[in-house]
Amino acid sequence: MPAKRKKYDTRFSPSRIKRIMQSDEEVGKIGSSVPFIMSKALELFLESLLKEASEITKSRSARTLTTSHLKIAINNNDRFELLRKLISTLSDTQQQEQSSDGD
Repeated sequence: MPAKRKKYDTRFSPSRIKRIMQSDEEVGKIGSSVPFIMSKALELFLESLLKEASEITKSRSARTLTTSHLKIAINNNDRFELLRKLISTLSDTQQQEQSSDGD
């Protein structure tokens, strides 16, 4: 018996996304396709952020992607401006990173 195919191929659970969206009192009814679209948008957004951070990691000859790489990627790209307030609370771990890059 062949495996049942998903209606939409998403990496993030649309039902969880719908639950998160509905937890906001200002959100009214949600169309059935909205959680799938949001799931795909989230996937593409994260892919873009991780590619940017990965390039920074490689350019510094590091083997491990760290929070400082993510922070640099977010600060260097206007597409991630919405995350700048969130990362402003993170401390810079540049010295720790440089000592651990020689692994």
